[in-house]
Amino acid sequence: MRVILLGTAAGGGCPQWNCACRFCVSDLPPRTQDCVAISADGAAWYLLNCSPDIRAQLLGTPELRAGPGPREIPLRGVLLTDAELDHTLGLAMLRESGGLPVRAPAAAWAALSPLRTVLDGYGSWPSLVDLPGLRVEVLPVSDKRPKYASGADGPWVVAYRITDPATGGVLVYAPCLRSWPAGFDAFVADASLVLLDGTFFAPDEMSGVGGPDQLAMGHLPITASLPRVAGRRWAYTHLNNTNPVLDPASAEHAAVLAAGASVPPDGTRYVL
Repeated sequence: MRVILLGTAAGGGCPQWNCACRFCVSDLPPRTQDCVAISADGAAWYLLNCSPDIRAQLLGTPELRAGPGPREIPLRGVLLTDAELDHTLGLAMLRESGGLPVRAPAAAWAALSPLRTVLDGYGSWPSLVDLPGLRVEVLPVSDKRPKYASGADGPWVVAYRITDPATGGVLVYAPCLRSWPAGFDAFVADASLVLLDGTFFAPDEMSGVGGPDQLAMGHLPITASLPRVAGRRWAYTHLNNTNPVLDPASAEHAAVLAAGASVPPDGTRYVL
């Protein structure tokens, strides 16, 4: 299984257009909003979430460019972890595809019905059932609903465990964890790579920019998850622009590396 980290930042990316925090005004490499591409064979690709930056992410990734035919594309579908705008607005940018199969939690898919109504004018968006060559398992991890959503009960957020039966490689994608949910330890057992929620480093991080509590935003801080990493091949993604791990020279970044985890940049590739 091939894995490409198209984007590794939380909503708004880094730098964020409406922020002048120390990282947004630094010369650190920019990060686009979180999105991952996976493939069993290097030819047919699937997206895990679909960020508002998807056009630039696709054009910047040779494996995902159109061709060889004038309208041939390698994308075969999208798996959404939730209905947050920074994970779904990219679907509007893919409207020229005429519709791609999509998989999402039921509550999230229902909340996206206004967007789906718009997109249906460009082509149907059928349900994504199977990923040829890959096995998909789903674990509900949170009932955090988007600010714009109402109505159905959750679960609103899921994590994906994707296995390549041919190689035994296992990817777990969990960019939004409000807590360490029941069953998560078993879900990540023997995983080759876990892409874990790294939105914030510490529980008081947003206080410096007037933001709400991290747990209220649906994200477990790295300080709470890092003790569980214990030398595994895990990587933190979905990094907020306030997160000090963005700076490779920071003590927080060093703490992640010392635990055996990593903070990969946009464009990182894995073969599992």
